[in-house]
Amino acid sequence: MKWFDWFEGIKSWIAGRSTSPADKGDAMKYLITGLGNPGNEYADTRHNIGFLVADHFAHTHQCTWHEERYGEMTACTYRGRRLWLLKPHTYMNRSGLAVQHWLHKLRIPPERLLVISDDVQLPFGQLRLKPAGGDGGHNGLKHIIATLGTKAFPRLRIGIGPKKPFTTLSDFVLGSWDEEERKALPNIVKRASTAVEWFVFHGLDHAMKLVNTNKS
Repeated sequence: MKWFDWFEGIKSWIAGRSTSPADKGDAMKYLITGLGNPGNEYADTRHNIGFLVADHFAHTHQCTWHEERYGEMTACTYRGRRLWLLKPHTYMNRSGLAVQHWLHKLRIPPERLLVISDDVQLPFGQLRLKPAGGDGGHNGLKHIIATLGTKAFPRLRIGIGPKKPFTTLSDFVLGSWDEEERKALPNIVKRASTAVEWFVFHGLDHAMKLVNTNKS
C-alpha cells in the first residue's frame, strides 16, 4: 500500500466516525412549550399555568421573550443544554401549529419536546411528568398530537383539579384563580420550573422519579 492510499484511508475512517458540530449541538437542544391563551383577558386563568411556568423559567435564567412566528420565543443555556422556550399565540385549540413549526425549524425531535399544561383531572398542585400519552381531554394537547401525528412526546401536567363541583369545564379552566389557589400558585410554578430543569439535565426517566414521587 502506498503512503498516500494509507493516509486517505485513515482520513475516511476518521470522517466516518466523526460527528459534525451541528449534530453534536442538535443532541443538546430542547423545545419547552408552555400552553395557554394570549391576551390580558386570559392571563389570570387556570388554563394559562403553562405560560406562568415558562415565564418563571425564563425569568430565573434571565431570558428575554421575543415575538416570533406563532408565539413568543426565548432561548437560554442550562448546564450545557440549549433550550428554546415557546408560548404559542395560536390560542389553545391550535397549539400544534406553533409546536410543529418550531420543532421542524430547530431540528428538535419530539422526544426532546416538553409540553407544560394544566390538568383538571389531577388534584390542585400535583405534578405529573410522562413520556407520552393521550390528551386527557385537553384541547391543546389534542391539537399537538393531531398535528405531530404522534402521542410520543413528554408532557408536564399541573393539577388544577377543583375541590368543589363546577358548572362547565370551560368556565372552570378559563376562570380566575381563587384566593386559596393564588396563595399556593408561586410554589407550584416554582416546582414545575424545577421539573423542567430536571427533565433537561437528568433526562426523562430520572426526572419522572423526582417529579412523580414529590407530593409537596
